[in-house]
Amino acid sequence: MRPLVVGGEALLIELDSAEEVAALHAELLRRREAGELGGVRDVVPAARTVLLDGVPEPGALAELIARWRVPPLVETEGPLVTVRVRYDGPDLADVARLWGVAEREVAGIVAGTDFRVAFCGFAPGFGYLTGLPEHFHLPRRDTPRTAVPAGSLALAGEYAGVYPRSSPGGWQLIGSTDAVLWDPERDPAALFAPGVRVRFEEVAG
Repeated sequence: MRPLVVGGEALLIELDSAEEVAALHAELLRRREAGELGGVRDVVPAARTVLLDGVPEPGALAELIARWRVPPLVETEGPLVTVRVRYDGPDLADVARLWGVAEREVAGIVAGTDFRVAFCGFAPGFGYLTGLPEHFHLPRRDTPRTAVPAGSLALAGEYAGVYPRSSPGGWQLIGSTDAVLWDPERDPAALFAPGVRVRFEEVAG
């Protein structure tokens, strides 16, 4: 864990793994809720970092955090969102081949995985979900699509994600959902937020 002062009121903490990021993010939220982080406004996780903004004394907080013993994240910690998915994606056969399983087994593998939103980005409402075992990690497509339909469930590298709107993309598309990932009229607007647990439930097409 390497805290770095990156501005007058900002602190960037570098970590070695997604698991460490998730554990530190949860610990920071707990301590902020308990009033231990002063005026910290934002706690923003990424792939291997956590950014704190609105830090009154970033140097002092960096020294404090460096001495923390952050407990591992409990698997059942965090709110749970269940997303109903039709496993009808155009890359389903390719994913099954890469995994060495029958097409019908892909749905069972994904539905049986407990995912967690590691961080958000790319588009409003898009969450990068971790949880797939390493032997199920997948390459991106050699040729990205110019338009991926909204609601597409996709896999790439160590991540799963659902496209909140139509956009270009190079992930492997395995399914689709009618869930609304981003609605500015809703509170909160995003269905997925860092720390949220996600399960994909298979439904008939």
